[in-house]
Amino acid sequence: MKTLAVLGSTGSIGRQTLDVVRAFPQKFKVAALAGGSNVELLASQVREFQPGAVFTPALESQPDVRRQLFGARVEFLAMEDITALPEVDMVIVATSGKAGLAPTLSSLRQGKAVALANKEVLVAAGALVNAEAARHQAKILPIDSEHSALWQCLRGEDSTVSKLILTASGGPFRNHSKAELATVTARDALKHPTWTMGPKVTVDSATLMNKGLEVIEAHWLFGIPLESIQVVVHPESIIHSMVEFIDGSLKAQLSYPDMRLPIQYALSYPERLPGQFVNGIDFARTQRLTFDEPDWELFPCPRLAIEAARKGGTYPAALCAADEVAVDLFLRDAIGFLDIQRIIESVLQQHESKADPTLSDIENADAMARRRATEIAEAIA
Repeated sequence: MKTLAVLGSTGSIGRQTLDVVRAFPQKFKVAALAGGSNVELLASQVREFQPGAVFTPALESQPDVRRQLFGARVEFLAMEDITALPEVDMVIVATSGKAGLAPTLSSLRQGKAVALANKEVLVAAGALVNAEAARHQAKILPIDSEHSALWQCLRGEDSTVSKLILTASGGPFRNHSKAELATVTARDALKHPTWTMGPKVTVDSATLMNKGLEVIEAHWLFGIPLESIQVVVHPESIIHSMVEFIDGSLKAQLSYPDMRLPIQYALSYPERLPGQFVNGIDFARTQRLTFDEPDWELFPCPRLAIEAARKGGTYPAALCAADEVAVDLFLRDAIGFLDIQRIIESVLQQHESKADPTLSDIENADAMARRRATEIAEAIA
């Protein structure tokens, strides 16, 4: 039995992780949960899974409320302290944005396996994260459907990789014009055509920023050069990604879209468990699978992300911070959809990067980018 700490348990990935635990109670036990502002849901999860430790930033200064909601026996620990619990075998990092970096590094320093669903961790600090994983012989297991697909295709292969191919649904605005994009709302952006995700990731999917982040993440996960990673639009979301080898052979991972499948694969690795959430594909009845080139002129965010990765230093950290601020403002109807890209681009143009950054450099770049993104948004407004 694997004992888990689920960080971000009240978010979309966290809730689906707990679905997997429910399906395999003989395989997985929850030792700790960390949630966001939805304390009622977190309390319900604590009652169901009976973890020994819990955390939410919403109740850090309210010990009486914590005792009432979670019970006196449950320890209230910071996420970094949760990762150090000796009974924890695997840490699921399902938090969004900057919040995932410190607990990921802490988990790796403990030699714990990290099932990673947070893109920004590797984008902002890929070199540092990989160095800690190597130093402590700790595994990073991808949960993103695209990276899980690449991981599954690469398992057992000794052949040289020619290209990684990441698929993209195209998001809810794939067929929009620029004039139409100027009028879309947060409510429109949250209507993803094929996936159920949290609001930040869903908006990133609408701007296609998520594909830029995934290219960078794949670079750090698999050691493949940025120029050897391609993105194709695949609206049906059946093929989750592909690997092309030097002999021209291509391997793909296919399934109906359900995040619980890659989550289950990461939790059960190196074995596969029986399917509980998706049926196998009936190729005699399934719809056709289509592909198209992404429109980087209409959706420039991936280009900004890949340019930041090529420049290196603290540019990727600034990118993540600016995107996080801009998406939050868009979700609060403070800026328009096209302003997201404008804010990110302006922040990157003003950024003064540091080469070979330390964790402190990355944190400082993050803070500076957030301030500048807020200032630019206020000027736009």
